[in-house]
Amino acid sequence: MILVDTSIWIEILRGRVVVTGDDWLSLVTCGPVVQEVFQGLRPGPYNAAFQDSVLNMPRVADPLPLNTFLEAAELFRFCRAKGYTVRSSTDCLIAAIAIAHRLPLWHCDRDFEAIAKATALEIHSAN
Repeated sequence: MILVDTSIWIEILRGRVVVTGDDWLSLVTCGPVVQEVFQGLRPGPYNAAFQDSVLNMPRVADPLPLNTFLEAAELFRFCRAKGYTVRSSTDCLIAAIAIAHRLPLWHCDRDFEAIAKATALEIHSAN
């Protein structure tokens, strides 16, 4: 299984990344990613179908325990102490979920590159 970050969903919606066949079966999501993706969607029939598909995907860390938020805060502080700037606290939360569930994170976001350099985050880069 692979946790898919918002940055990849954006690329999928733009047609720059294509997922086919059984590859869909290995993808999972989480609440913070769903929130980020849905807040950027415009109304329309295609997006309604896309929303249904995302909502029917397996979700990890649902609901999120308080400890996950504390781990995300620690990731942010730890990266900063190591000299890596993470621009988004939500990215730290998504990384904490991936680490806690031992899932590689598929992304195209430089924040995850920094987090992976300082932590146990396993990444699957789209680059």
